[in-house]
Amino acid sequence: METPPSTAAFHNTTRRRPVTPGTVTTALLVPVVAALGVVSSYYVQVIHEDWVDRQQAACRHMPFPKMEHVAGWAGLALGLSAVIVCVLLAKQLRRRHDVRLWDTWPGLLAFISVWLNVPAILLELFMLWAMHTPDGSGSILGDCG
Repeated sequence: METPPSTAAFHNTTRRRPVTPGTVTTALLVPVVAALGVVSSYYVQVIHEDWVDRQQAACRHMPFPKMEHVAGWAGLALGLSAVIVCVLLAKQLRRRHDVRLWDTWPGLLAFISVWLNVPAILLELFMLWAMHTPDGSGSILGDCG
């Protein structure tokens, strides 16, 4: 009498795959959010230069633009959000599929993006510090006479 094949032979075929559309979406979210954080922090400098140019053209001191504060804080929030999303993705892959983050291609992409994001977070912190530090020289209004 023949014995039926054991269920252990089929165990790997019924297991869910770690690379799902949700995993890919989450992993792609990490570099996108990190890049948006850098762009937002760069935008702080653009807003500040525009503000100085408008003051010089008007020959008077103008109120500080609130959008610069929004962009500065948004840059840091986006940079830190990329790290948080990557950590949550790593926990999900470990808990549901028992694989490490860098064992799947979307996870590896998120992992590399987060490590490249670390200097960007330092840039975002610097831009935030520079935004809140008063400019010692002040804006030079030029020849307004």
